[in-house]
Amino acid sequence: MASEFTYEIVEEIATLSQSSKGWTKELNLISWNEREPKYDIREWSPDRTKMGKGVTLSNEEVSILKKALDSREDIE
Repeated sequence: MASEFTYEIVEEIATLSQSSKGWTKELNLISWNEREPKYDIREWSPDRTKMGKGVTLSNEEVSILKKALDSREDIE
């Protein structure tokens, strides 16, 4: 049985895309279970009552990702 969890969207950073059904893929800073906020990419239903599976990244992981993306010449 899945245990309950809490979350708080501390900062809405960007909406990356929106599906035809209104779900949005977002980058947010989220505190899970009252812990230190982490960067989070996942899909949310239009009323935010449901969420899809996502990826949660620490500050260090976001820094590494940013450097990797910045070094790519095919991204403007």
